Amino acid sequence: MSNNAVSLYLDPQIRDWVLFPITLVMILVGILRHYVVLLLQSPPKELSRAALREQRALARSQILRATAANSPIPTPFYTSISQHLSDAFAAGTYLKDGPPKGDSPSTPPNPISDPAAMDGMMSGMKTQMVMMVPQMIIMGWINFFFQGFVLIKLPFPLTLGFKSMLQRGIETPDMDVRWVSSLSWYFLNFFGLNGLYRLILGDGNSADSSRDMTTSPFAGGAPAAANPVQDYNKLFKAEKDNLEFSEGLHNWVGNDVENRVLRKYGKLAPAY
Repeated sequence: MSNNAVSLYLDPQIRDWVLFPITLVMILVGILRHYVVLLLQSPPKELSRAALREQRALARSQILRATAANSPIPTPFYTSISQHLSDAFAAGTYLKDGPPKGDSPSTPPNPISDPAAMDGMMSGMKTQMVMMVPQMIIMGWINFFFQGFVLIKLPFPLTLGFKSMLQRGIETPDMDVRWVSSLSWYFLNFFGLNGLYRLILGDGNSADSSRDMTTSPFAGGAPAAANPVQDYNKLFKAEKDNLEFSEGLHNWVGNDVENRVLRKYGKLAPAY
């Protein structure tokens, strides 16, 4: 900016009828969006008995392996349980859709045919629409009524690299970079109100539109999308190999417990 440039003086009505309304509208739209997303989210569907049995069998095997080195189960019982699970995993007993037919390779599950996955995708698309539609309306409202308005001057110096970001819609190369246009004020509020939303609505709110811009509408905001479709047939085969390996690591915590108790209370000479 040239040294003899004339300073700008803003009409106070711009502050009262442009700056404050834009900020207030964006805050209220974000709060409204949070509650609309809560209303659109459907409760998670209950798993079927077969699907729950499939998950619990895998979890039971993992717990059995995790405690193998210091197991509360005696060796004969541990071996019996481990072999029973290994045989069931090999035969596909716990699979939700039953054992695989013949020697044909199992096809990976299709998320499109899974109702839970489809519900997650639809929930993500609805969340994206709730984000996009209000922001498009607000941007159109600002462009139609307040295009070319200068709203505020920042109280700290900035380099010329911020000029294109802070003065969108104003083609004045000699204007001080600290002046902010109406459209740039919209983007500053769009990306900068998340802290205020956390203060009003708490963490994990749905008012932050900038966060949803980086996510895919098919990612799904529903809890069903947090559990991706897994091929339990492959998981069971891998778990069978892990169980066979953990049998060699098994150690019962009750081994030689009577001698350990006697040594603890001085009734038996310590072992060296």
